[in-house]
Amino acid sequence: MGDQQFGVYVHVPFCSSRCDYCDFATWTDRAHLMVEYVDACVRDVERRHLPPATSVFFGGGTPSLLEARQLARIIEAIDRVTGAEVTVECNPDSVDSPKLAAYASAGVNRVSFGVQSMQDHVLRALGRTHDPANVTSAVASARAAGIARINLDLIYGAAGESVDDWRATLDATLALEPSHVSAYALTVEPATPLGRAVASGRRVAPDDDDQAVKYEVADDRLRGAGLEWYEISNWAVPGEECRHNLVYWEQGEYAAIGSAAHGHTVQGDGSACRWWNVRTPERYIAAIAAGDSPEAGREQLDASARASERLALALRTRKGIKLEGFFADLLRVDPCIEELCRAGLVHGRTDGGDRLTLTRRGRLLANDVTARLLVALEDAADVPGPVYRPALGRIGR
Repeated sequence: MGDQQFGVYVHVPFCSSRCDYCDFATWTDRAHLMVEYVDACVRDVERRHLPPATSVFFGGGTPSLLEARQLARIIEAIDRVTGAEVTVECNPDSVDSPKLAAYASAGVNRVSFGVQSMQDHVLRALGRTHDPANVTSAVASARAAGIARINLDLIYGAAGESVDDWRATLDATLALEPSHVSAYALTVEPATPLGRAVASGRRVAPDDDDQAVKYEVADDRLRGAGLEWYEISNWAVPGEECRHNLVYWEQGEYAAIGSAAHGHTVQGDGSACRWWNVRTPERYIAAIAAGDSPEAGREQLDASARASERLALALRTRKGIKLEGFFADLLRVDPCIEELCRAGLVHGRTDGGDRLTLTRRGRLLANDVTARLLVALEDAADVPGPVYRPALGRIGR
């Protein structure tokens, strides 16, 4: 496989139930559209004439609600390089051995199970419906089908979750020997049931200090088991990093298939375009049937905006930012870097290195570190105007 990476993100907007914290573009009452939706996705892929994909990611929603033959039709329509990574997000309750075997036959070589917690009362607090025992069964079925690359997706900070509960979830997760773990702090989005409950005072918002402790517990446990962090919320056995995620974080190109999906196209002059499709499955189906573009909007990113976004994305990763070549005038940025080093937030020039990377404390305060560096970057370039804040699309697990 060459260095040129190209991803395809396929959004599957169907769910059997909606989690209290979820603000993704998903619906629980539109399963009757699945056949038409799959047809639309296939037609969309075929008419775009996409370059061969190095990675394909099915996100949702719950992609595993599709019948295996429906998912296979979309995969078959996508031209892929030899050895392309094909990931499907799965609910442990919506897969079984025959379905996972069919996935593998269709080319799926990586699955991401939405686990969130291995404690029943925490799952209830999150509005999740699956049984933790089904996670063990699903992982075993995936391996039996020949799918060795397995991510388990976790969320910490739910109401009623103690640090010991979180440790128990991590221990149960590691007992399944996944090659990849994603662990995200619970966030409160205003338009969700959780957001409305917090706003009304019926629920308490997650505690920042509690989440910081749980992040450190996760980092210790996961690294102790041989999974290294490579992005703030992602750990993997070396060599098992999600290649599709890396396309996002390295500002690569990716196509958007399905309603509410986001794409990114890089242009020859160093600028880029981020674009996104109509939000609802009905509108997406109608647009494709009419021969129209399903695109709902786009954002042009000039070279300056892309540099700011590159900083924000790269700083989230273990590689960090190569100092020489990124900052045109290091001397003007050095005071900010030195201040961040003294605060214990970054490893940088004061440590004798040629890269700027976050310390673990810095990972906990990544947004603040990024904002301060973006201001320094603008000052060094004498660029007027507000700090550019990237509006990122859906990141896969």
